[in-house]
Amino acid sequence: MKKLLALFIICLMAIQVSAQKKPKINANKKAAISSVESKANDLTALSDKIWSFEEVAFQEKQSAAALMAYAEKQGFKITKNVGGIATAFTAEYGSGKPIIGIMGEFDALPGLSQKTVPHKDPVHEGGAGHGCGHNLFGVASLGAATVIKEQIESGKLKGTVRFYGTPAEEKFFGKLWMVREGAFDDVDIMMDWHPSSSTKANVQAGLALVDFIVEFEGQAAHASGDPWNGRSAADGLELYTTGINYYREHILPSVRIHYDIMEAGKVVNVVPDYAKIWTRVRDTKRDGMVKVWKRVEEIAKGAAIMADVDYKITLVSGVHEVLVNRTGAGALQQNLEYLGELDFTEDEIAFAKKIQEATNKPQIGFDTKIEPMEETLEHPRGGSTDVGDVSWVVPTIRLSATVAPKDTPWHSWAVVACSGMSIGHKGMLYATQALSMTMIDLFENAQLRDDVKAEFKERKGDYVYKGIVPDGPPPVNDID
Repeated sequence: MKKLLALFIICLMAIQVSAQKKPKINANKKAAISSVESKANDLTALSDKIWSFEEVAFQEKQSAAALMAYAEKQGFKITKNVGGIATAFTAEYGSGKPIIGIMGEFDALPGLSQKTVPHKDPVHEGGAGHGCGHNLFGVASLGAATVIKEQIESGKLKGTVRFYGTPAEEKFFGKLWMVREGAFDDVDIMMDWHPSSSTKANVQAGLALVDFIVEFEGQAAHASGDPWNGRSAADGLELYTTGINYYREHILPSVRIHYDIMEAGKVVNVVPDYAKIWTRVRDTKRDGMVKVWKRVEEIAKGAAIMADVDYKITLVSGVHEVLVNRTGAGALQQNLEYLGELDFTEDEIAFAKKIQEATNKPQIGFDTKIEPMEETLEHPRGGSTDVGDVSWVVPTIRLSATVAPKDTPWHSWAVVACSGMSIGHKGMLYATQALSMTMIDLFENAQLRDDVKAEFKERKGDYVYKGIVPDGPPPVNDID
């Protein structure tokens, strides 16, 4: 009995210590949490609307219009066609410094149309779907900006809040043209988040990346009657991919090379005179990526020589790795610890386990635990984002929030299913609260802003940012 009593006392003390460690928040943050709760229905409806539009890169006309309409209704000043992109815009409220910005994406991925069911079942066969949860992304960020707008309007905060509607992240990296136009130059600090299968302050850099198109041109001929008169562009393409695949053995483990064959002939009885391939090179460091990129371009030249065809390389775009800001992430971490874990219902957990069963993952439900802030890895795993380029222009604080079960395959139908129902909605609203609370910290605490900027300056060093972006306007009509 005494042992049980002692164990009870120890557990009670542990609970009390845990409660004492929970960060305190001020009245503005409490008001922000309540404000998000009051907006839950409207934000959810807006997210579902964008989910239903299924619009891919640079085609997000309905999605952008819906976000702008919501922002305008809240009293924001709208600026359209940012960076020469019809679906890029800003929504701003307030005046003077500080200027705190927040980014929101809203493009879908081709071929991922999906109903809100835990097994593969498209709404439109071959259609697009939000396999990265961007229908949640843009809405949560705009929701957070709206919370800050209310507090500026009421005199609780001073400065300017600016929401950035940033299209085409999944394919062309629309932020590159916005950066090139100088859209972020006057911002003090940027906020960003991304849907995920875990919740944390994101302090990993991701991968630098470059995209380019290689085209081969030869001479058509009858594939049987006189093939000696032909010079096969497809031969050039095949030799190129063979060269890439032999090269893979001799690159660092941090490097990734992908390609998509876009065209390699029309019919079997014609020696093809044209072939086209989209190539992507990534590395955890920009310098390493550039080295491999230039080598892969040399492989294209060698393939063209061997096949006796001409070739042309066209830059699509490229992104930097993210310049991490741990000072800003620390402020965000405190707010996550206050908010605590997301709470999912039994039905949502059952849905999650069916998703995991359908995708051959352990049926364990969600990862909602708020862990201590991670160490920033020298060579992280993961993907790439044009947020990286923004982060080299202005200090950027990043959040990941749970909107799907643990180990869910990203860029898949499973994320689309979760993004259109209550699981995704909960993660979105949680992100809205965490983002708005951290923005309040930035508005209220000048020392925090100075410290965030000081880390940005130190990490950037003497590097002069230059975007990997072709001359001329964004490829808004080049969507195939």
